[in-house]
Order: sequence, then C-alpha cells, then structure tokens
Amino acid sequence: MRTEASAGTGAFPTLTLREVAETVGGDVEGEASLRVRGVAPLEEAGPGDLAFLADRRYLRFVEGCRAQAILVTRELAPFTGAFQGRVVVTDGHQALARLLRHLFPPPPPKPGIHPTAVVASTARLGQGVAVGPYAVVEEEVVVGERVSIAAHCVLGRGSQVGDDSVLHPHVVLYPGVRVGKRVILHAGVRLGVDGFGYVPGPEGPVKVPQIGGCVVEDDVEMGANTCVDRGSIGRTVVGRGTKLDNLVHLAHNVRIGRRVLMAAMVGVAGSSRVGDDVQMGGQAGVAGHVEVGPGARLAAQAGVIGDIPPGETVSGFPARNHREFFRAMGHLFRMEDLLSRLKRLESRCAAVEEKLGGRGGKDLR
Repeated sequence: MRTEASAGTGAFPTLTLREVAETVGGDVEGEASLRVRGVAPLEEAGPGDLAFLADRRYLRFVEGCRAQAILVTRELAPFTGAFQGRVVVTDGHQALARLLRHLFPPPPPKPGIHPTAVVASTARLGQGVAVGPYAVVEEEVVVGERVSIAAHCVLGRGSQVGDDSVLHPHVVLYPGVRVGKRVILHAGVRLGVDGFGYVPGPEGPVKVPQIGGCVVEDDVEMGANTCVDRGSIGRTVVGRGTKLDNLVHLAHNVRIGRRVLMAAMVGVAGSSRVGDDVQMGGQAGVAGHVEVGPGARLAAQAGVIGDIPPGETVSGFPARNHREFFRAMGHLFRMEDLLSRLKRLESRCAAVEEKLGGRGGKDLR
C-alpha cells in the first residue's frame, strides 16, 4: 500500500538513497544522492517515490514503473536495471518495516485527561497518560506510564494496563482484565467478555457465571474487533509477543503461547491450548479442549478437531497433514474422470457379457 502523509505527522519526509541504505542496512547502487519521499508499490510509484520489490510475482510491473529509485532484494535486483538508483537488501520486508518506522514514527500521546472523560477518584494513572474524549476509567483501575487511551474506551473496575500501551477508540476492558506493557489494542477490541457457558435446564439453557480472569502479556497486538473471553473459573491467557489480526475470537480458558500469529477470523474454542510460535491462517478454527503443539502451522480455513503435534503443518477439514490433504484433494479433483472411465468399463463389460451370453457363455458377474 502506498505510504501517505496521514500515516505520519502530516508532511512527506524525504531521504537520500544513501540515508535509506543506512536506515535499512542495505547497499546503494547508482545515484546515492537521489532523494525520495515515502515508499510505493511498483504500479503506483511516481518520480519522487521509492518503489518496492520483494516478490517475484510483481516483476511484471517493473517495465512500466515511473519511479527513479527502488528498494529491492538481492535476488530480484538484476531485473531492475532501468532505475537510476537502487537500495539492495537481503530481506525486503524486514527492510521495509525498518524504513517505515523511520519515516512515519507514531506520534507520542499528548498527556492529559480530556474534559469529557470520566475517571474515577480511586483510579491510578501513571505519568504521561493520555485519556481521550468520552473515555471511562472506573474504580480501582491501574494505568501505567505513557499509556494512550483513545476516545470512547472503557476500562472496567479493577482492570490494569501496563506502561507504553495503546488503546485505540472503543476498546473495552471488562472488570479485572490485566493488560501488559507495550500492548496495542486496535479499535473495538473487547477483553474479558463472558464466555459462552450454559448448561441445559428444564426451561432452556442456564447461564454459568463467568468469574475467571483475562490476561494479556507484554508486547501483544490485537486487530480491530477482536474478542477475548474471560475464563469460566480459571484464566484466559494471551502470551507475550503474540499478534492477532482483526476479528479473532478466543473463548474462555484458552491459553495462547508466546509469539503466536493468527490471521483474520481465527477462532479458538474453550479450554484449548496453543503452543509458542504457532501460525494460523485466516478463518482457521480450533475445537474445544484441543492442544496445538509449539511451532505448528494451520493453513487458512483449517478445521482442527484433535491435537496437533509440535511443528506439524495441517490444512483442510478435518485438519490433517498438509501433504496428505493435497494428495487427497488431487484424487478428489480426478473423480469425474475416474467415474467416466468406470462407466466406459462397465459398458464394455456389459457388451462382453451380452455377447458371451448369446453363445451360451456364463455370466461374468
């Protein structure tokens, strides 16, 4: 996506290619003094932009690119000779992340409490905290230093937020939720919601009170409208360094390990455990009381109904070894051809039987 002024402080920052290379740890080829502003995809980059190429699939846009300079991987650099200047790196996406952080650092929060915010007298706010319009901070809440609480956030009674965390608009922390340091919660995140707990009763489902905790450890980021239930009687825990995309749902008593990655619309049912360094593709689902081993990878829309060993890659429903699943899919896609061949064989057998039958032969069936 093309970088825009609104992503930073309002003005387009500019750098020479030499400065870009120093920032990302790359090498300059061509005009090192060439000045660029922002970064743009090949198909959108103009004369003043730094084009970006890290995937062979986008080579088709090189010829028509209007940019004078490009940030490119060593593997693809030989295909970009038309540019006046190049910054060549080993890992394009790592370099892009470093460059964008340099060009568009997040604006520091402006400390203070907006006049429309409601902050309880027993709440404790650290130094440098910013509380936005119409935010509500209830009794006995503890907020660390330099925390940003945006408009319409609600921090329930007794909840805690660690230093340098950012709560975007409309984040809700139910009572007693604990959020660690440097956590980023995007718009609409809900933490500590009641889990889906009911037991059958003579007049219909009876709600089981959800009295457990909800803990988010340090350096976690959660996308918009992600929802994490509180435990029923235990705790729901999201481990340090885990990153959740938009619209992820974690049910009650789920335990998520460290550095886990979950793409959009992943769902994990109650009491399941996900080990460290697991990766889950979009719309993957994990049934309740299941254990996903450390380092496992779940392809998009994988449906996990049983334990997954550590390091395993699975896909499909029910989720199975990735290679086995694709072999099975290959056979399935050949089904129409196999059925046609079977029908032809049946016709030939019927013709042979009829012919032999006319000669007094035995029925081959």
